[in-house]
Amino acid sequence: MAAKEEGFKVLMFPFLAHGHISPFLQLAKQFSARNLHVYICSTPVNLSSIERKIPEKQCSHIHLVELHLPSSPELPPHFHTTNGLPPYLQPTLEKLLVLSRPNFSNLLTTLRPDLLIYDIMQPWAGSEASLLKIPSVSFIIFGAASVSYLSHLGLKRGVEFPFPTICLTDFELSMAIKTVESALDDRKDRIDSENKVSIRLINSSRAMEGKYMDYLSKLMDCEILPTGALIYQDPSDTGDIEQDDDEIMKWLERNDVCSSVLVSFGSEYFLKREDIEEIAHGLELSNVNFIWLLRFPKGEETKIADALPERFLQRVGEKGVIVEKWAPQAKILSSSKIGGFVSHCGWNSLMESISFRVPIIGMPMQLDQPLNAKLVEELGVGVEVLRDGNGRFRRGQISSVIKDVVFGNEGEKLRRQIEGQRTHIRSTSREEIHGVMQKLAELCGKNSFDVKI
Repeated sequence: MAAKEEGFKVLMFPFLAHGHISPFLQLAKQFSARNLHVYICSTPVNLSSIERKIPEKQCSHIHLVELHLPSSPELPPHFHTTNGLPPYLQPTLEKLLVLSRPNFSNLLTTLRPDLLIYDIMQPWAGSEASLLKIPSVSFIIFGAASVSYLSHLGLKRGVEFPFPTICLTDFELSMAIKTVESALDDRKDRIDSENKVSIRLINSSRAMEGKYMDYLSKLMDCEILPTGALIYQDPSDTGDIEQDDDEIMKWLERNDVCSSVLVSFGSEYFLKREDIEEIAHGLELSNVNFIWLLRFPKGEETKIADALPERFLQRVGEKGVIVEKWAPQAKILSSSKIGGFVSHCGWNSLMESISFRVPIIGMPMQLDQPLNAKLVEELGVGVEVLRDGNGRFRRGQISSVIKDVVFGNEGEKLRRQIEGQRTHIRSTSREEIHGVMQKLAELCGKNSFDVKI
């Protein structure tokens, strides 16, 4: 279709992970509601899962563009995603993505978008757009607290972080340092140089993280522009409603209000055996009803019963449901029966919890998650399960926190606090997405976009 017929075209290029694609898709929905045509670029295996999540009313404005990675016997096309990818293959996937740079350049030349929005993890995409004189901005899909802390750690090692509520244990700090060092090494491998940018978008709201955005702006020497929290408005917005989830929801509806917890550590993190054991015992000791999304890497033939403590399934009986592959997380969280979310504190999961008014029981595992867990407590929307002196989660602590949140006064206090945060964030986010649209229009040499709401 000709550009004149399509109007303004935005190409979005997220990293090949569901946790990155999801906020890009939510941003695309915001743009399409304002009469922009959005093209989301990813590998075919990722696009197949995105397609069902685009509402029918927005299909005419949100388009999918395939990016083909170089062929590799080690990583066939069905592995061109981080979803279910064994951890040892992650570096290979990232290498192939960088090697797809010429293919991406060809897409830019063919599509000729008016604007590129690319994932901060692949800044070379901005360089390719610059060569073709296409305006571009990067999009940070993580929270400002975690990104500002990790940036501070990389730029000002040895200097105290200016916000004391974000304070890591020695174990967590060692993980954070490894994350920063890995990012710096990876950056050297992936790009020659990044063009000076004046704006970066971030998937957050000043209502949550205003002070961290201001500090991050100083560290990165650019304007940090919040998109507003890209939170699901209702469960059907995720595409979950289309799945066959009747049995799970029927089981959940038999329980009392706020008597159950959802246990999920994301679609791309695989628990260690010792963590599975401690979580299982913690759930059993808490005597809570639970839905546990327990996942294993693709190709790994692991039976759920073998990964759990002996006779665990028999002991918990109908109090627990364990799902190995997929479950409608947003739909579950929206149920009045859910009283807590045992979560790794990934940024999207944190946003979902706030959106559906569910207190967070934080069990951070890696990357930005320990930092997000500190923010959860600062905002008063959850409680972190603390590790022991050896950096291990223990069943007694897990059980204690779950019981306090689900059965104790702590849960009522958290629910009141989370409702206030949710209202404030939603109100602020409406103004923030408008600000994003105006700023991007100016970047592209327009007074404004043709808005249709």
